[in-house]
Amino acid sequence: MQRMIIDTDTGSDDAVALVLALMDDDVDVLAITVVSGNVPMEMGVQNAIYTRDLCGSTVPVHAGADRPLVREHVFAHDVHGADGMGDIGLPLTGGVPAPGHAVDVLVDLARRFPGEITLVTLGPLTNLALALRTAPDIAGLFRRVVMMAGTGDGTGNVTPAAEFNVYVDPEAADIVFRSGMPLEMVGWDVSRNDATLTPADAEQLAALGPRGEFCAAIQRRLVEFCRTVTQLDGFDLPDPVTVAVAIDPAVATEVVHRPVAVETTGTQTAGMTVVDHLGVTGRPANVQVVLAADRERFLAMLHRACAR
Repeated sequence: MQRMIIDTDTGSDDAVALVLALMDDDVDVLAITVVSGNVPMEMGVQNAIYTRDLCGSTVPVHAGADRPLVREHVFAHDVHGADGMGDIGLPLTGGVPAPGHAVDVLVDLARRFPGEITLVTLGPLTNLALALRTAPDIAGLFRRVVMMAGTGDGTGNVTPAAEFNVYVDPEAADIVFRSGMPLEMVGWDVSRNDATLTPADAEQLAALGPRGEFCAAIQRRLVEFCRTVTQLDGFDLPDPVTVAVAIDPAVATEVVHRPVAVETTGTQTAGMTVVDHLGVTGRPANVQVVLAADRERFLAMLHRACAR
């Protein structure tokens, strides 16, 4: 049984990622911690609670950081909808988060289960950066830290250079990337190339049952964003493919160990994950960078979770 914490800014693809983890018998999700990102933190809490309940789970959902470390909020309502879940009319209110701040939960669980927990980050890295500031010792206590963050090939989805999660709080990402933690980066390029569902794939997913229908329906706004902005036929699932890699490392078919730095000051490149593929900086490698994923293996995992 793999112990896991999921740190999320619960938008529509995060919800699918939660379904993947919560419906897997080999995964023990200890906590869901919520950070401001796709949507305001309070909205992310409600979306996480709704998704958790849909899965018949009782995993505690903890509220966390409600703003980036130093920057103004940037949200992704244009991608995920005003409610973060595709604006399909779900009742996303009334959920009560568990007591305890997400940052404290990350520290407490890391210390309680040293070397046992896989931490999966699906949003900006604010909660984790604050946890590292509070308790630097936790850098050595997680078994793996699998991040939906950045891009391995330099192609951004908010700016030409920056992926959303890192762009929202590059200062937090910088703290995490320099922390010495066992980092694995599943960038947006992996999702774009290997985890995009066509309209036919979405129909198949919806036919699997209530959870499959939910996972397909909440992408309504994302489909439009992909068609008009990222130029994909269907919708991509960056957070679910990240969780898939966390559950089953064999989903990642190409992984390279590289020095990666986060740009915090660039006029054109703030939020960029600068991957030194050629070793020109001479810095030691600090991140396992996933460059490709097994699409069929990923889809099979998604289908199993939604069909249960």
